[in-house]
Amino acid sequence: MTDFFNGIPTIKYEGPESQNDFTFRHYNPDEVVLGKTLKEHLRFAVAYWHSFAWEGGDPFGGRTFDRPWFGSEMDLAKLKADAAFEMFEILGAPFFCFHDADVRPEGQNFAENTRNLEEIVEYFAGKMEGSETKLLWGTANLFSHRRFMSGAATNPDPEVFAFSAATIKTCMDATYRLGGQNYVLWGGREGYETLLNTDMGRERQQAGRMLQMAVEYKHKIGFKGAILIEPKPQEPTKHQYDYDVATVYGFLKDFGLEDEVQVNIEQGHAILAGHSFEHELALARALGIFGSIDMNRNDYQSGWDTDQFPNNVPETALAYYEVLKAGGFTTGGTNFDAKLRRQSLDAEDLILGHVGAMDVCAAGLKVAAKMLDDGKLEAERDARYAGWETPEGKALMHSDLESIMAQVTGQDINPEPKSGRQERLENLVNRYL
Repeated sequence: MTDFFNGIPTIKYEGPESQNDFTFRHYNPDEVVLGKTLKEHLRFAVAYWHSFAWEGGDPFGGRTFDRPWFGSEMDLAKLKADAAFEMFEILGAPFFCFHDADVRPEGQNFAENTRNLEEIVEYFAGKMEGSETKLLWGTANLFSHRRFMSGAATNPDPEVFAFSAATIKTCMDATYRLGGQNYVLWGGREGYETLLNTDMGRERQQAGRMLQMAVEYKHKIGFKGAILIEPKPQEPTKHQYDYDVATVYGFLKDFGLEDEVQVNIEQGHAILAGHSFEHELALARALGIFGSIDMNRNDYQSGWDTDQFPNNVPETALAYYEVLKAGGFTTGGTNFDAKLRRQSLDAEDLILGHVGAMDVCAAGLKVAAKMLDDGKLEAERDARYAGWETPEGKALMHSDLESIMAQVTGQDINPEPKSGRQERLENLVNRYL
């Protein structure tokens, strides 16, 4: 046991009228919505990197947090794990997620990194035996260390490619050992700054082969979880190969992986790509590659990824509406890829950031469930496309330009536009909030 969270109670559901800060007002894990409990629907996960490894820095300032586990010794890595599992218990968190570099000290070489990771994985395994918290996904940090300054899979140096591939193997092994339900590949620096020193075709081939190798290894070891790619635009590299869902899907098709790999979509990344979160979710659903989500928000006045905890129920409602339309999560879930503000120093802040976010997501999902169950929004959308369900409309999709021209000419067709009724539909959505 640590004393970091001393005095903070286990968070329980008390309902929307509660005045207690340390309580859930909307997230009752046992509440049944559309045939499943909120715990089963939302599948909350705590991000190890932001909650326990991040030091409170920003682009213009260094560390502001003072955590007793900060340091490079294995004993401190285990103290960090002790604190993490205490927080998981306080929140009743069903899952957590981690990168290798979040949980183990950086070694002098690959072999020492691997030994450190294997030791902490066994420590995790012992902690998980007495915990209800499971691993949603694991991943490799192939972006923070200076060796990855020019990418990992896309690096011009084959030794960095090899180091990265070996690291992915160790992290997939760790995920498998801990019963993880997914493995994520986040190409933090899989991009370029300028074409003056970049062979884009070569780098895409390298990235494609790395992903193919990860899929091959998944099947070799019998890992039943999903392989996920997390789309990431712009930051930190100017041009990212995994810019958004559409770009990732084209990449997967190019390398024959569209049936093997799904996407882990982050709200903040969607915004940086110039999309809404629900757009990215809807497209992933339409393409059949929806897997999991990182839930956070950006500061809309900043042009970078601020990773703030979600606090906007209308936004989360529209996101979970698309999740529910996709059939809900299978192996995926809601990972809080969110961090405290660097002035929020206290242990209480870390707990309450998650409490508020879990409440916002629960409220949003319940709104989404009402919208879906009521069916009015879907009925309005179906009515707009009703012409395509007629025999004439269906025939168009199997016709050709000459036949269609003859039809239009013969029937003297001159269509009049019909209202999209956007404001009416926005008013309809607001009724559920």
